[in-house]
Amino acid sequence: MLEPIEVSAEELRHLVSERALKGETVLLNMGPQHPSTHGVLRLLVELDGERVVNVVPDIGFLHTGIEKNMEAKRYWQAEVMTDRMDYLNPIGNNLAYCLAVEALTGLQVPPRAQAIRVILAELQRISSHLVWLGTHLLDLGATSLFLYTFREREFILDIFEMVSGARMMTTYIRPGGLWRDVPAGFEEAVREFIKLFPRRLKQYEALVTKNPIYKDRTRHIGVLSKEDAMRWGVTGPMLRASGVAYDTRKARPYCGYEQYDFEIPTQESGDVYARYLVRVAEMRQSLRIIAQALDNLPGGPVRSDDRRYMPPPREEIGVSMEALIHHFKFWTEGFSPPKGSAYAAVESPRGTLAVFIESDGTPRPYRVHVRTPSFANLQALPVMAKGAMIADLVAIVGSVDIVLGDVDR
Repeated sequence: MLEPIEVSAEELRHLVSERALKGETVLLNMGPQHPSTHGVLRLLVELDGERVVNVVPDIGFLHTGIEKNMEAKRYWQAEVMTDRMDYLNPIGNNLAYCLAVEALTGLQVPPRAQAIRVILAELQRISSHLVWLGTHLLDLGATSLFLYTFREREFILDIFEMVSGARMMTTYIRPGGLWRDVPAGFEEAVREFIKLFPRRLKQYEALVTKNPIYKDRTRHIGVLSKEDAMRWGVTGPMLRASGVAYDTRKARPYCGYEQYDFEIPTQESGDVYARYLVRVAEMRQSLRIIAQALDNLPGGPVRSDDRRYMPPPREEIGVSMEALIHHFKFWTEGFSPPKGSAYAAVESPRGTLAVFIESDGTPRPYRVHVRTPSFANLQALPVMAKGAMIADLVAIVGSVDIVLGDVDR
């Protein structure tokens, strides 16, 4: 619920307008337990009647020190922590981290592993957008679509469980490739999904796209201009909904994305409705990419054979003393990359996700820093919300598609 708050005058001078200090406007506390904030986010809202004068996001309630904890672990151990940042994009988090480690060590990933990475990353993108779509409509009082989107998401999570044994925190992508090859039935399951999903997308659009109530609640609401989006460092669907056709998969291709034929959906209005249209279009483009990857899925290994940074194949451990010693030393001591730094960026469902790693030549990273899209995108909330009605703030916050684990880390 919205409650009046009490803060010191000194704190208020840095947060709100002079009108608030004179008592001409009202300050309300939204969160950190408010259901529409999509996590433990506190919003300091300044109101003139029902009109939003300013919004100040207050973050840090979910801070876990992931980056610093990763620096206390060996490279292989640190990866599991990336799953827990953006819990709607664990595979994408793994991928960004592994790309940075591979850039640091020079590990070459086999073509089959590259294609499987692309398939899983795009399935993860669809899964994330489904959660966003269902919860966004739920915020606005439409309950049916939430059930439908989670029905399709279950299909994707079943595929993740098939390949990794886990539904969400898979840690399936590893430096140098994958944990193991995909099992029998993987291709059939993915093809069944990409055959089924377009029909389900049409059902969603029939319920939402031309729905007059939804359009009234989202069109010309939370507008973010192209200039403001670029000024605030916004990326992902939010940036593309403001008319900027920037996608990391095109601008800085990784995992062979330059081989795939897909488009970058954009809109010009920059409002909540435009963000909905972009995300729905992105799910269709992800289906195109997955179909191409399946049709051209190569054979061969799924892990690098560089023994400096990779454990020995399991089948060698029982017949080779050297392999057994290598296995023991690898998992107890880790590996030591050369001194230097590496940076890798991917296109997460929320925008540009980048990992920076600094190596001092030891088995543990000297510095790990993650550029998360939710953190940057949330900064633009005051720009989008200024002048809106308090009733529209829920829709605006939801359209940003933040994950607080991605913001606070």
